[in-house]
Amino acid sequence: MVVAMVFRAEAVSASQAGAATPYRDLFDFQGTPSTPTDRGFNIFFDAGAWQGYSLPKVGDGTTGFSGPFVHSLGTGQWTGVRFAAVVLRDIGGKGDIVLQEVASHAVPGALEREFAAPGLTVRQTLFFADSWHALVRIELRSTTARELDVAIGGHVMPVPGSRLAGDGGAVTRNFVNMPTQLDTQLHADGINADRIEVSGDDYRIALDRPLHLAPGKPATLYVVQTLRHDTRTATPPVLDYAGAWAANRVRWAGYLKSVEASHLPGLPDAIARRVAAKAVVTLIGNWRAARGDLRHDGVVPSYSNPDFNGFWAWDSWKHAAALAWFAPDLARDQIRAMFDYQAADGMVPDCVFLDRADNNWRDSKPPLATWAVWQVYRASGDRAFLAEMYDKLVRYHRWWYAARDHDHDGLAEYGATDGTAIAAKWESGMDNAVRFDGIAMLKNGEHAWSMDQASVDLNAYLYGEDVDLARIAALLGKPKDEATWRQRAIALKTAIQSRMYDAEAGWFFDIKLGKPEFVRVYGSEGWAPLWAGVATAAQAAAVEKTMMDPRKFATSMPFPTLAADDPRFSPVKGYWRGPVWLDQSLFGVEALWRYGYRAQADAMARRLVLDAQGLAAGQATFRENYDPLTGQGEQSQNFSWSAASYLLLLRMDASAPEPRQP
Repeated sequence: MVVAMVFRAEAVSASQAGAATPYRDLFDFQGTPSTPTDRGFNIFFDAGAWQGYSLPKVGDGTTGFSGPFVHSLGTGQWTGVRFAAVVLRDIGGKGDIVLQEVASHAVPGALEREFAAPGLTVRQTLFFADSWHALVRIELRSTTARELDVAIGGHVMPVPGSRLAGDGGAVTRNFVNMPTQLDTQLHADGINADRIEVSGDDYRIALDRPLHLAPGKPATLYVVQTLRHDTRTATPPVLDYAGAWAANRVRWAGYLKSVEASHLPGLPDAIARRVAAKAVVTLIGNWRAARGDLRHDGVVPSYSNPDFNGFWAWDSWKHAAALAWFAPDLARDQIRAMFDYQAADGMVPDCVFLDRADNNWRDSKPPLATWAVWQVYRASGDRAFLAEMYDKLVRYHRWWYAARDHDHDGLAEYGATDGTAIAAKWESGMDNAVRFDGIAMLKNGEHAWSMDQASVDLNAYLYGEDVDLARIAALLGKPKDEATWRQRAIALKTAIQSRMYDAEAGWFFDIKLGKPEFVRVYGSEGWAPLWAGVATAAQAAAVEKTMMDPRKFATSMPFPTLAADDPRFSPVKGYWRGPVWLDQSLFGVEALWRYGYRAQADAMARRLVLDAQGLAAGQATFRENYDPLTGQGEQSQNFSWSAASYLLLLRMDASAPEPRQP
């Protein structure tokens, strides 16, 4: 933790910058941790930082911020209770100046607090300069000339084996058996800051001479906190104190500029933009920089869940598709972060972590990587990225047929490297879906097993990859490759249409291997062929009819993962046995859109926005999934792929599915 305090006068105040945003308090960031693992409230992260902060509750009575929460320590923990508390004393006065809280807000990219005392105002703005440095900008303004003793204080969260010390102008926090370090340093232009006191769990750093305030003229101090995940290799960049806040505002203005394109017919644009802004804040809040064994930046599924402190493959593909429209560099890195660990045989692991020993190689995840790369190209026009990724995508695509096509019939199955059914279900991404209740595992070869059923969504995704790989090959000047991919797409399209569609039911189903038997479960996988563009017009018409049936999928919050009239439907705690997952709902809307059912698509999209409790008008976070009957959010808070799905849903005019003809 490096805490630095810098003094200078500046023309633009933090409060003025914050007042300009229409997106104040999109989420409630108030809370003070009671234990190191307290995740009972929202935490502010930005710029890829692994440390986060919150606003103390209104009426807390003290200055500063809650934190930090260090996400890279284990599964994440609070190492501080209070950070950047301001301590002021008039020279010659008796006792510290008592500051009364005036306001406390969150704006995109910053937390703001304002305090007052007779003749004095104090404004604190916490923001991130980069993935290493969190800054608190403290603006002091007095109505009269005065000399102040200035200090900042902090109270750390007790962590067994940690050490808090003051030495050489810095307060340093180290942790037992870990190379992570939090250095706290106080710096001011022209004023030394080496008066350090450490007592138990408290510390204070003070300027060594008084600060002069001229009447009506603001003075600005900066408190900087730096986290180094591994002191053996970490080299934080030099911090530009003077330009950090302006750079932060420019960066966030760019992010928020993208939400102006948010539009959904029949929905007020103000609502569309507000939800899109919440999505941007969520995705950037879950951004984590390359540290440890993570070689590129990426987005975690949710900082609110201790199990989600790494990068998952199919989460990453969805994140990248949305990030491409407002943070294309991060979108590219999100994809690279997964392919950094591509195996020699082409497999991409399920998930990767700060410590590679935790990476999961028991299974992969559904093949949406080529789709994600193509979405980055659609948003950015970056052909160099297509060239960088093409061979990797080809190897991954071919891996599915080498390791996951048990009967070599051209229709792939989900599976596992260890032969377990649980890992095979994980590979589908739909861990406990009803369609997998009766599976058996079949061995294909060394470290290669398949379920005994071919899944329709998997093969629809692979068809989409064939078409997108053909497009990429054409752009890269590879006509032979293009022809090959188009031929493969035609063959796969024929197989899906003829073997995985039940004309009597009017729905696409998984099929059992070795016998003409459908796994007749009406689930969200049934519209994947429409999303991929593989269905015939007649098949799409039948599927649309079932999708729009309120007894099945057109529920209050539409497109549950299992039809609502299925006796196994469990809308609240069912996980993949009924709740709405926004990626599948997005694919459902895009499926209708692709086949010309625009009015139906727009109607269902509006329900997704308006019926998710608290999302459009309140401060509710994006949830992992939703009750399709009530719109109540369930499971993890601040869920990235839900945010990504809403962002894409609200810019359908720009990111809508393209024609996918082989």
